[in-house]
Amino acid sequence: MTTPNTTLTDTPDTETNTKPSFRNPLDIPITFVAKRIGGSKSKEIERFLRFAVVGVTGAMIDIGLVYVLQATRLPPINQLNVALVNIIAFTCAVISNFIWTRMWVYPESRSKSVRRQLVQFAFISVVGGVGRTTWVMATHMAAGVLLLPLALPFIQLVRRNYVPGPLASQKLGSLASMLVAMVFVMLWNFFANRYWTYNDVT
Repeated sequence: MTTPNTTLTDTPDTETNTKPSFRNPLDIPITFVAKRIGGSKSKEIERFLRFAVVGVTGAMIDIGLVYVLQATRLPPINQLNVALVNIIAFTCAVISNFIWTRMWVYPESRSKSVRRQLVQFAFISVVGGVGRTTWVMATHMAAGVLLLPLALPFIQLVRRNYVPGPLASQKLGSLASMLVAMVFVMLWNFFANRYWTYNDVT
C-alpha cells in the first residue's frame, strides 16, 4: 500500500500515477460493471461508480451526524438549529469525500496541487451544500407532516410502544428532505468536479 502525497503546497506532484493509491474489495465489481455497461466510456463509468461509493460514505457520515446532533445538542426546534446541523454534517462529509476522491476516484490527477484541488472541490461542495441546506430548510416541516403518518405504522412494528414526540415530524422531515437533496447534489458534485477540479485526467 502506498501513501499519496497530501502536503498542502502549491507545487503539483511530478509523478504520474494511473492506479488508485490503494486497493479495496470494491475495485473488482466496480471495474467489472463499468466494462460491461460502459463500452468505450468504461473508465468514466468506473469513476462515477467510485464517486457514488464515496458519496454513500459521505452520506452515512452526513446523516449520522444529523441524527446524533438533533438527538443531543441541536434539536430541530428552529431554523437556526436545522441550518447549523446541516452545515456541521456537510463540512465533515466534504472533508471525507475530498480525501477519498483524490486517493481513489482520481489518483492520476496530480498536475494540480492538493491545495488548489481542495479549494475547487470545496467551492463546488459549498454550492451544492447551500442548495441542499436551502432545500431542507424550506421543505422539512411539510415533509415531516406528510411522512410521519405514513412511517408511524412501520416504526411501531419495531417499537410497539412508540409515541411520536413533539419534534418527531421535524426530525423525519429533515432527514427525508436531505436524502432527496443528496441525489441532486451528488450529480452536481460529480460533473462539476470532473470537468473543473479533475479536468487534467483523460
